[in-house]
Amino acid sequence: MEFADAVTADPGGPVSRILSPFDQTPVGEVPLTGDDALARAFTTASAAQKDWETSPLRDRAQILERFAGLLIDHRDDLLDLIGQETGKNRASALEEFADAVLWTHHVARRGPALLRERRLPGAFPVLTRTVARHVPKGVVAVITPWNYPLTLPVSDSVPALMAGNAVILKPDSQTPLTAALALGLLREAGLPHDLMQIVVGPGRRLGGPIVERSDFLMFTGSTATGRELATRCAERLIGFSAELGGKNPLLVLADADLSRAVPGAVHACFSNSGQLCISIERIYVHESVWEPFVEGLVTRTRALRLAAGTGWEADMGSLAGAGQLRKVVEAVDDARAKGATVLTGGRPRPDLGPYFYEPTVLTDVRPGMRVHHEETFGPVVSLYRVGSDEEAVDAADDSDYGLNASVWSQHRGEWAARRLHTGTVNINEGYGATWGSHAAPMGGFKASGLGRRHGDEGILKYTEAQTIAAQSLVPIAGPSRLSHRAWAGMLTTGVRILRRLR
Repeated sequence: MEFADAVTADPGGPVSRILSPFDQTPVGEVPLTGDDALARAFTTASAAQKDWETSPLRDRAQILERFAGLLIDHRDDLLDLIGQETGKNRASALEEFADAVLWTHHVARRGPALLRERRLPGAFPVLTRTVARHVPKGVVAVITPWNYPLTLPVSDSVPALMAGNAVILKPDSQTPLTAALALGLLREAGLPHDLMQIVVGPGRRLGGPIVERSDFLMFTGSTATGRELATRCAERLIGFSAELGGKNPLLVLADADLSRAVPGAVHACFSNSGQLCISIERIYVHESVWEPFVEGLVTRTRALRLAAGTGWEADMGSLAGAGQLRKVVEAVDDARAKGATVLTGGRPRPDLGPYFYEPTVLTDVRPGMRVHHEETFGPVVSLYRVGSDEEAVDAADDSDYGLNASVWSQHRGEWAARRLHTGTVNINEGYGATWGSHAAPMGGFKASGLGRRHGDEGILKYTEAQTIAAQSLVPIAGPSRLSHRAWAGMLTTGVRILRRLR
């Protein structure tokens, strides 16, 4: 497909050239969305939404099922494009591909039953007929970052569409091509052309106008930007949901099975080069297993294969760009200068590509170092030795963030999980168990976000609940021929009976 066909823009306007982080070769071009085109996108999407809202739920679900099938049919094209746009290794791209397919299937299967109109108990049995409806918000704006260019646009747009909304998607300017390909497949599956549209341009220019025109905003990105957008949404009294930053901990308890914990931790730290909101940046290790765990982690980390390209041989790919590389370099150099020990890694790898950085393991990290409390969002993890499982839980919880956590234990995983204040906790897994449990909600505590994606919550948030009640024979205020005293007596008797019946 021509990527320009999926982007709403004015003919002859400026274009953005997308370069691969692997080697800076061109991947494609997309037009940039100007002010007039942005206004037109919202106007046409709103018009399309009016018809879509009245379409049968089953018809919407069938379009999404066809879309899931088309994603599978185009797997290799998607994996190639994801790698070229982001620099991630193919195995990491496969994770987001699988998530997009399975979540779309879940929404198509669960959506019709969840969103249908329901008859509920009324004020008075027989006399009151009460129904509850889920009314779509209208035009939902979705703003997504560069690190997961397929699964984030799909994860947030598909439930909004299922619920009867239109979608204006603003992918990151660095990675619009994967989103454009996904929208082309949605339209091929039968989605009305104007119902979902992509706009491309800098967030600082488009963010404000998007908030001003949308009926609901879903955002994934930094906590700082999330706070700014939440303030703007609050001023308009529109709904807002966000997955924001994380400084995710992994706990290795005294009874952990190290044969599973070591490889599990390596994957949890370095998948997608650590550029995953739910990946691990802090590991707390019980002193009784400290030496064997650290030795195993360092050995496995050193053995990771770094490579550019879209083949299957790489265990880790490139960082996404110069900004990410600079952030990682500065964080590790700051830690090293303040006394941290680099057990492995700690170097850029320009011999592999302009933005490669070695997977890095640090110890002796203390407060005052940036890696101690700031999200690095790269292939860097800090190890902390603790004297008890209780100390591990307390230290893991000592953070402004609360997105994801991982606990490795043969017998005390549930105990630790229920004491951690994070939106998801994986036991004997890094992040995939909760991420892949699509029937369950996923999101953050504290500064890590508002609202949830996945689960029923991830669909219903795109709707307004409406209650309609029809009263027959006897009005709630009582028959006009009865005195207030007489009606009070009858009503009190009725309340007593209803309490017993309910």
